[in-house]
Amino acid sequence: MKKTLAFFAIAAFLPTFTARADKLTFGNEGVYPPFSMVDASGKLTGFEPELAREMCKRMDAECDIVVMDFKALIPSLLQGKLDGVVSQITPTSECVGKVLFSRILLQNLYSFVIPVNSNYVFTKEGLQGVKIGLTRGGAPAKYIVDTFGDAILPVWYDNQDQIKIEMLNGRVDMTFGARINWRLGLIDKPEGKAGKWRRKPSGSAIRKHPKTSVASAGSSAPATKSCWSG
Repeated sequence: MKKTLAFFAIAAFLPTFTARADKLTFGNEGVYPPFSMVDASGKLTGFEPELAREMCKRMDAECDIVVMDFKALIPSLLQGKLDGVVSQITPTSECVGKVLFSRILLQNLYSFVIPVNSNYVFTKEGLQGVKIGLTRGGAPAKYIVDTFGDAILPVWYDNQDQIKIEMLNGRVDMTFGARINWRLGLIDKPEGKAGKWRRKPSGSAIRKHPKTSVASAGSSAPATKSCWSG
């Protein structure tokens, strides 16, 4: 099977979103390390917000980054509350035509994160009754639900940190998400090694997923829950 892919890319703007804008407002979830997180001083840091700030600097525009739940990013963009979303967004068929997407800057593979000694078979039969922690509004979550249907027991969360806590406490069996984030956020950390978590080997990864980009400026199309992001 082909590897599932996610990509990160810079925002692409509508014609009215020009370098002469006095102020640009971006949306970001703020809880997606190492790409987005709030440091001890309360400042939003990471690759995504720093990218947004550099864009604003080059366009001589004031930069405002609004932190919100991931699932609210695309609806807020479509409602005109944001000029763009600086985050990893998958251009699914539901989203294309409603928002613009940029060129790709970074590739981030999706993987299952499972206990070291587990022996799951990644079919509907093999995952029957398994609790999988998923992020609300994410394209990986949509893929899992579409692929495994009612065989699995999806458990919904707002961000990766919540899923991590639940996995360490044994309340969910596994998750499915961006490889870089889970390696740095759990697997390579002391608590991850102590809990013996690992990624599902890439040789048995699932099918290729649509590319993921940083979101674009919105159009006049109405917000819809079917426009998944992540």
